[in-house]
Amino acid sequence: MKVYFVGAGPGDPDLITVKGKSLLEEADLIVYAGSLVNPRLLEGRKAELVDSNGQSLEAAYAKIMDALRSGKKVVRLHSGDPSLYGAILEQMKPLEEAGVEVEVVPGVSSLFAASAALKTQLTLKGVSESLIVTRPAGTTLERDELAALSRHGTTLAVFLGIDKIRDIVASLDRPGDTPVAVVYHASWPDQRILLGTLTDIAEKVEAAGISRSALILVGGVVKRTGFGRSHLYRDR
Repeated sequence: MKVYFVGAGPGDPDLITVKGKSLLEEADLIVYAGSLVNPRLLEGRKAELVDSNGQSLEAAYAKIMDALRSGKKVVRLHSGDPSLYGAILEQMKPLEEAGVEVEVVPGVSSLFAASAALKTQLTLKGVSESLIVTRPAGTTLERDELAALSRHGTTLAVFLGIDKIRDIVASLDRPGDTPVAVVYHASWPDQRILLGTLTDIAEKVEAAGISRSALILVGGVVKRTGFGRSHLYRDR
């Protein structure tokens, strides 16, 4: 018995991996992450489709175990890449304890789709050599480290926080003119990009009515300027 945890990618159905697409074609049961997964990925599938949105962990587990006992091939489909805020370990552990083998198939994260949309690099010579991925405090996180992390001065990617944009920018210990980009629905047909600074980005986000499904990128890489050539392409 085996369950495949597959990253669906950021939204564009063409951005799923070849392996992930093959597994969807072969699956008998696909448990997917509701509105986070582009429905086009599920069109024409022979599999039974189960939306896990609103379901308890136990209910999803029972559905998966029933399918496995019937000899069915099961795919658990997550948005983006399952390793970033995918909550996969809490799903995998009960399966493993029941003797089920699990395999994780990585996907393209919305972080990388956002970077592609901005046509920039997350690490850029002379601008930022590091990337910090984090999220703000909320329902499932009592306290965050946004202020301390922002002091490193490197590229900062903030997931799951667009509805708290004012609190986030106020907590960051960086100059007000620090560049910020907000990418809504990266790689989806309705993708939107907002550019600004720590001083004005919250106002722009609120004016655009964006309150979900957006990534916040903070740092000089957003401007795509002031960088040096990599060693590979230096004049010789």
